[in-house]
Amino acid sequence: MTPGQSELIDKIRRLQVEIANRTYDYWMLYSHPGTWQFWTLLLLFVLPLVALFFFLDRRRALLIGFFGFNIHVWHTYVDLLGTNYGRWAYPYRLFPFMPESVVIDSSLVPVAFMYVYQWTLIRGKNFYGYAAALSLFFAFLVKPALITFGLFEMYAGMNVVLLWISFLFVAVVSKWITDVFLSIQIRGEGESGRREPGLPRIRRWFSLRERVK
Repeated sequence: MTPGQSELIDKIRRLQVEIANRTYDYWMLYSHPGTWQFWTLLLLFVLPLVALFFFLDRRRALLIGFFGFNIHVWHTYVDLLGTNYGRWAYPYRLFPFMPESVVIDSSLVPVAFMYVYQWTLIRGKNFYGYAAALSLFFAFLVKPALITFGLFEMYAGMNVVLLWISFLFVAVVSKWITDVFLSIQIRGEGESGRREPGLPRIRRWFSLRERVK
């Protein structure tokens, strides 16, 4: 590295440490376990995961879980982009060492879309229409409700339509990635002449997906 590059990296590192320290101080003042916001965030984080444990279709757990993990990853990226560039903010964190949007990105949104994905698989429905409807629900009802209770803020020209597009974008990308890996799995089974244990119905799921496109 050049001296100028090394100096700039060190400056960025020191700023990141400063931000982490300031975040912890802010959390101790406004978002600690003695506040109602902390317990609200905790419930929003825990309850969807508990519901998932009881209502997840265990025959399709790997497929649905892979899809849900995609939702989590891509929604985290979108939230990081929005917060880093000042388009929105979450004034309260569950814990200071976690991303401020962890409740939304790691539990509430992924679990909701996993249920939609599971339901469309079982019922043979078109995923994209129901994903668009759920995206509308989050963008036009959930996020405004969070704003009302001071748990979410929007800045710099952001609006619910752009939020809806971001939710739908994440759902579609996650579905496409899941479909790609599912087709690779099926193709691999065909080449090997046998099915992997634990995925006995994967061909039927794929055929169903083709019919409801």
